[in-house]
Amino acid sequence: MAGHLRRCVQGPGNVVEQHQVPRRAGTGYYRGAVWPRGMSRRKRGTLSAWQKQLVDELRALAKDRPDDLRIVQQPKLDAESHASVRVRLNTANILQSSAGLVLENYEEFILQIRPSMFVPPSVEVDHPRFLGFPHVLQGQRLCVYLDPSREWRPLEGMAGFLNRLWGWLTDAAGGKFDPSTAMYHAVGGVLHHADDTPTIVVREPGPTKPRQIAQLIARSTHRYDLTYSTEGDGHRTPVFTLASDMPFGAASTFALFLALLDDPYLDRAGGQPPRVAAQSSAFITSLLASALRNPDGEEQYFVLAVPHPAGGPHHLLGGRLHATTADALRRVAKKHGTAINLDPASINAEIPIEWCNMSDERQAVTTRRDERRPVNGYQGKTVHIWGCGGLGSWAAEFIARAGAAGITVCDPGVITGGLLVRQNYTEADIGQTKADALVTRLRSLRDDLTISVAEGSVPDLADLLAADLIIDATVSHSVTTYLDTLVGVERKALIAQIATDASSGTLGIANISAPDSTLTPSGIDACAGRAVLADGELELYHPLWREVADGDELIPTRGCSVPTFHGSAADLAAVAATLVNMIGLHLQQLPSTVSGTHLVALPHAPSGPRHHFVLAEAEDTSLPSPAVGNTE
Repeated sequence: MAGHLRRCVQGPGNVVEQHQVPRRAGTGYYRGAVWPRGMSRRKRGTLSAWQKQLVDELRALAKDRPDDLRIVQQPKLDAESHASVRVRLNTANILQSSAGLVLENYEEFILQIRPSMFVPPSVEVDHPRFLGFPHVLQGQRLCVYLDPSREWRPLEGMAGFLNRLWGWLTDAAGGKFDPSTAMYHAVGGVLHHADDTPTIVVREPGPTKPRQIAQLIARSTHRYDLTYSTEGDGHRTPVFTLASDMPFGAASTFALFLALLDDPYLDRAGGQPPRVAAQSSAFITSLLASALRNPDGEEQYFVLAVPHPAGGPHHLLGGRLHATTADALRRVAKKHGTAINLDPASINAEIPIEWCNMSDERQAVTTRRDERRPVNGYQGKTVHIWGCGGLGSWAAEFIARAGAAGITVCDPGVITGGLLVRQNYTEADIGQTKADALVTRLRSLRDDLTISVAEGSVPDLADLLAADLIIDATVSHSVTTYLDTLVGVERKALIAQIATDASSGTLGIANISAPDSTLTPSGIDACAGRAVLADGELELYHPLWREVADGDELIPTRGCSVPTFHGSAADLAAVAATLVNMIGLHLQQLPSTVSGTHLVALPHAPSGPRHHFVLAEAEDTSLPSPAVGNTE
């Protein structure tokens, strides 16, 4: 066997002994104290001021309620300056259900108090009775705070923490935890991640086989994409499906990990036969076969598909072995073949595993964060955006992020430096056409987005008739005239014309023309104009239909410079985002949406309604409007 893999500490007893101490680097535990800037470290071996405060509060509570709380062991500092305090709680009066956590009349807990108030205390048990229960991490640590930044309140001190623990015990004993969501990771209930490892992005469904070969495609030094396609030149990576979850975690050394594959519940340590068949030999065979196909001097990656205790899609965990270890595996495979039986107890105990951050984006395990928002209407849609300036450039990005399937942009204008104060471009874009630069921007946002540039003033008729949505942000009379000709032509596209006011860039208008509308876009605009100008309560929006007054526009440069409207990037991005939401409401209602005009105003615009919808006159008013009336 290659010397690097040979175990330097013999005996399976060492393996079991180390298994029973699950706090290791890379398992997701807090590592080290959090020190605020400017705070000097205290003397080694003494409690910090924060730790002393919490310990004093704990002693006061124990003195005040001796029947409920008892300090069994006084504080001790460990190597990481955490103060450990063993306490006993009277849990006899906690109501228990048949599906809940079984509690004894008295339960002992180990409280870990960090040196800084920025990290909450944690709580552990030193027995396996809670193993496998939701929100019990690695069989020992109770997940009392799912999101410490929002749930941990230092001002409440030790009393607040103990109340939180008591609430956890009450919910656990009452069976109120949903196992399908509470065990948010199947590997010990914690994230596994080592420093300086790349993130592995997974979007393809799978795995579909117990033993599957995938490839990692390097996108950058910090990102690899996993694909089951055999095309291309990627890093050969085994995807290995385990027979059970790993409640104690996956360890951080190769030898311990292999031992856990054969005994994930540590049954052998408890004198019981393992409840799952040994898996280390099959895993090593997969690892050797892949290492043999990868170049010398490269690390060896692998992906584990770990079943969730409550069922459903497997949790994916990615690991990496150093190049030195990978080269040793290649030497073993070349000399002995890939079916060699390596005893985990003979593996060098010091060989580390570096766990990678997994960005698991499979549809089966993720929910879009915007699924209940108006922009959900853009998912899977084909969208045209004509005019990529102050509103169009921002709208395009929001729509791309919202999940549109395809976007066609159209704008032959060239980017100059002065546009950067309000349009969605960068210094590197100066000199390009707006359409080309925007396409580059959108491609950087989503790999799966189909993007194209339409040449000329408008796209070909066949392309636009096939679209789900046309957004006209050109403020061009000729483009409006062209859109008018589409009335009566069979189309599925919703048409939305968007603009802002000249004097501030804080108002927005979106004229919506439904696919079956008998009114032209210019007719819808005229209809809204008559209604708004006749309504004194809508005076805020009157400038949208009046000629530009002197001083409303600005002259950006000396000489024969075309006047333009005022507005900042913050103004126009906000107006564009609001209009994108309004249009999204209509997309959600297709094919029975209404036509009309949305008027919106930013909070710092002059006084008036912040939103108003004008229903087009020719529409059947029995259809519900997506926004009826004013929103102040």
